[in-house]
Amino acid sequence: MKKALKNVDDYIADAPKELRGKLRQLRTTIRKTAPAAEERISYRMPYYGYKGRLVYFAVFKKHISLFVPPPVIEEHKNVLKDYETAKATIRFPIDKPLPIQLIKKLIKARMEKNSLKKSR
Repeated sequence: MKKALKNVDDYIADAPKELRGKLRQLRTTIRKTAPAAEERISYRMPYYGYKGRLVYFAVFKKHISLFVPPPVIEEHKNVLKDYETAKATIRFPIDKPLPIQLIKKLIKARMEKNSLKKSR
């Protein structure tokens, strides 16, 4: 990512050509799962907000990372055991299909947490 990014289209266009399809698939999954989420660039990566931080994603040489604010990853560690994770990060290898149903589940879990937080 070399140039200034104005939006998610720029981010995807600037990614390696062979990964653009996966990034578009990830973007579509997020937008369909959280249609009311705000989409923009934050910290030089795609950001989605829904009643607070929802998810970010970024492409790297060997993986695509999905950043989900805690405690969602910890709460779903049993279904994430096949992936490298950190407190707020899941790394999906670029040589394997994206686990779309799992990604939807994580986004829905974060949306629920954000909704509960906002209703207090």
